[in-house]
Amino acid sequence: MIFIALTSGSVALPAKADYNYEKFRENTMFFATPALDLQLFLLINQQWRLGIFDTIMPILSSMGVLALCMGALFCLAIWKGGKRQIIFFLILLTGMALSDFTTKTMKAQVYRVRPLNTLAGTHYVENGAWQTRPTTFVRTKERGTSYPSAHASTTMCLAVLAILLWPMLKLWPLILPMLVGYSRVYLGKHYPTDVLAGWLCGLVVAGVVWLVWKEIERRYLPPKRT
Repeated sequence: MIFIALTSGSVALPAKADYNYEKFRENTMFFATPALDLQLFLLINQQWRLGIFDTIMPILSSMGVLALCMGALFCLAIWKGGKRQIIFFLILLTGMALSDFTTKTMKAQVYRVRPLNTLAGTHYVENGAWQTRPTTFVRTKERGTSYPSAHASTTMCLAVLAILLWPMLKLWPLILPMLVGYSRVYLGKHYPTDVLAGWLCGLVVAGVVWLVWKEIERRYLPPKRT
């Protein structure tokens, strides 16, 4: 598995929290958490914070908002795009579903505990309000669903397939998984390596779905008329 082989280096953790790093890395999951992974999480979640980010990040991380946007675009495709555009959207949805299924399968094997359930000082949202784990917080869960990030995987798969299906978009769709991935760390839901693994998973799934689609198109669908 990608990122499992990562090992810790001599990286100084932020002074804001006094962590027993050796104890932390032994008890987070069955493979060692890299020191850089923890450092980046602490920086993004506990130090690089802005009031406007506190408002924007939950929205970026909402699958409900993404579903509404996808629904609106799908309706537009039905209205103006024709049958082929509807097929393209079905390909997108298939890729996203497969990506989500793949990450859930991986989560069940890795069982990494989310940082909001592990680290004191973690900022997170609960019932629509920002909360902070107290300095006395003690981890209560033995298993979790942090690795890899399904949000990162799903949005990366969506972005890559959108680029392949609609080349005129160029690389702009990649902004979506970048922002969503950052939001997942900001919200205390994931470590950076969870997001990286999710991006990689989404990229692989998108590639497989694209290859299958091109084969189906070659065998069964007539070429586009010019």
